[in-house]
Amino acid sequence: MIERHNVLEVEKLLEENMLSISGKSYLFKDALFFDLEHYIYKKPICIGVFGCCYFDDIENKLNVTQYMIESGKDARHILTLAKNYFQTMSSKYGKKYLVTFSGNNDFTVINYLFEKYNIDFDIEAHFRHIDLQKEYEREKKVCIGLKALEKEFGIVRESEVISGSNLAKTFSKIVKDSGYVQRMPQEKRDKILLYNEQDVVSLFQIYVNWNIVMKRDEILES
Repeated sequence: MIERHNVLEVEKLLEENMLSISGKSYLFKDALFFDLEHYIYKKPICIGVFGCCYFDDIENKLNVTQYMIESGKDARHILTLAKNYFQTMSSKYGKKYLVTFSGNNDFTVINYLFEKYNIDFDIEAHFRHIDLQKEYEREKKVCIGLKALEKEFGIVRESEVISGSNLAKTFSKIVKDSGYVQRMPQEKRDKILLYNEQDVVSLFQIYVNWNIVMKRDEILES
């Protein structure tokens, strides 16, 4: 199992720019920004990368945690780590929300695998889901993908965009061949982790800068 932690600096945040949910602009302080890379073949097979970050309001930094499988034997272990992470974030740090982009598929996958491996954890009992794709659709009345939304927010990725089919092929090889990760170039592992990290960091950036784009568009449309 690969476990990766990173801490990223955050620029000054302005309340007026933040997404407001039920009239509240500071829910992001109690939120986890969550994304999975997974492998599905007819049914969910495994989580390839679990990624989450949260804002440390005292240090003004983002704390990113990631788990990546290295063989099929890690399929259950990564779920146990995910459960422990969620439980710690809920009970110790008081996190109450999970922010995703079109996250229903991720929830379907992880809940299916929790049940398959008899891991007792109910995500919905601990966290309320905030889906940025749905929030965008509610305001703009159009559907949009994450990469297109990143462009609207001026987010430039450090990572290469990796297609879901390529990720699935990689995780399929990892599950079937216990030595595959050891033969995989370190650069490829790093690219997958950086790609997932960028996903969760982008969620945070979009959330806290929401009104910069929404208000700009309102002005252009008026």
